[in-house]
Amino acid sequence: MVYYPDFLTLEEQRKLFTVCVQRIHWHSESLQIFGQQHDVPRLVAWIGDAGAEYTYSGILHQPSEWLPELNALKTAVEQRAETAFNALLANRYRHGQDSIGWHADNEPELGLKPVVASVSLGATRVFKIRTNASKQVQTLHLASGSLLVMQAGFQSLYQHCLAKTKKTVGERINLTFRQIS
Repeated sequence: MVYYPDFLTLEEQRKLFTVCVQRIHWHSESLQIFGQQHDVPRLVAWIGDAGAEYTYSGILHQPSEWLPELNALKTAVEQRAETAFNALLANRYRHGQDSIGWHADNEPELGLKPVVASVSLGATRVFKIRTNASKQVQTLHLASGSLLVMQAGFQSLYQHCLAKTKKTVGERINLTFRQIS
């Protein structure tokens, strides 16, 4: 895992945040868990190249077309991560109660050793990482404009989450770049 806290300038962060809020087609999802429907506590969007379909939690996602600003960001992320990406899962955390539980990005479409690159915009949130073997937890405060690259092999060794918080926090957008095969 490699963390770049100042990947984007303040001006780039502000412009991208506005583009994401205004032009991404956000939607809410619900999952069936033990026979009951539960709303996913965040808004999501799937963006990518034609044919970059993605299934997670039993939901098939068809990609929306790249916005020019997100395509330019993808190019910059690819250069830093030294990896090609063809899709983007965007998550919009509106407040502290929006979250994502412990998981690994290990769906078959991502390949055996996926690289996932994550750009954060907006409010700083606590990102937790735990080892599969010992369950030891590390925390990382993902600041606006930062890039976190979870390198090949990370998803098989660790799980990660963005937990709920009772603290008052602003809105956060997380842009996670992936390669769908």
